[in-house]
Amino acid sequence: MGMIINNELPLPKDLKAKFPLSEKLRKMKEGRDAEIRDIFEGRSDKFLVIIGPCSADNEDSVCEYVYRLAKLSEKVSDKLMLIPRIYTNKPRTTGEGYKGMLHQPDPDKAPDLLAGIIAIRKMHIRAMEETSLTAADEMLYPENRSYLDDILSYEAIGARSVENQQHRLTASGMDIPIGMKNPTSGDLAVMLNSVVAAQHPHRFIYRGQDVTTEGNKLAHVILRGGVDKYGTAIPNYHYEDLRRLQNMYSQKALQNPAVIVDANHSNSNKQYKQQIRIVSEVLHTRQHDPELKKLVKGVMVESYLLEGRQEIGGSMEYGKSITDPCIGWDDTVRLIDKIAETC
Repeated sequence: MGMIINNELPLPKDLKAKFPLSEKLRKMKEGRDAEIRDIFEGRSDKFLVIIGPCSADNEDSVCEYVYRLAKLSEKVSDKLMLIPRIYTNKPRTTGEGYKGMLHQPDPDKAPDLLAGIIAIRKMHIRAMEETSLTAADEMLYPENRSYLDDILSYEAIGARSVENQQHRLTASGMDIPIGMKNPTSGDLAVMLNSVVAAQHPHRFIYRGQDVTTEGNKLAHVILRGGVDKYGTAIPNYHYEDLRRLQNMYSQKALQNPAVIVDANHSNSNKQYKQQIRIVSEVLHTRQHDPELKKLVKGVMVESYLLEGRQEIGGSMEYGKSITDPCIGWDDTVRLIDKIAETC
């Protein structure tokens, strides 16, 4: 056979029983979820900033980052809703490279998914306990989200997964906002079709069970840019792109139309410092177009303690990305202050 079973993984309910959320954390999450829901349903004018490392690669540095972010959140909470990125699954274009803490709780060691699912749950809970912030993660594997579905306040479906049926159907059973990224081709119609699927009820097989979902009315789009057939990055955060998307949204019978702009990836052509300028342009667009201000609910930014990126191995710097490059902490503070001043 071409497949070897390494470990029998615990059921999500068993892992949750071993590493439970306290009643205090459950209530805190309920409050955060309600506040985020109000933004997507139009009852709040707060602007979302989903920000943090490209990948969560080290529990201590990630929790330190979120702790600092919580202090910033206290200053800007009247205008902004900060959601830390604690991304524990990392998609890889060719299948090679670091796949996130779920696969490798220690980037220097071999993959261990049993240790990984324990490590990511413990890290998310620690971040909640120390900061009172609930986080965002990427739904790379639909069947794995059950290990964290009582913890997360936001999830994203990536560019390589957004056309997958199981991702779309699983999203329809979630009770938190789910952002559908445009595929790497940049096709906006594909992205919107995913939102349509996620907002409607379905019956399908999930984790060996016959399930029915109600549909997720908070499913929305994330613009992350695309690439053409030659691999050239094509951004899609400009005014004309947002207007075109608004027109496409209007032709669909969708609830709570919303856009999050991912300032990195193909929008920045992975020139991570450009995220600052891109966010500024998005804010400028919202300032001068009331309809787009209503549509664009937030931005997504890759940021860490130290700017740039580094290779795995040797003497690695604490708080520096080992995947895509990120802006550093000083730029993060300035950017969040600027967003708060503008909104």
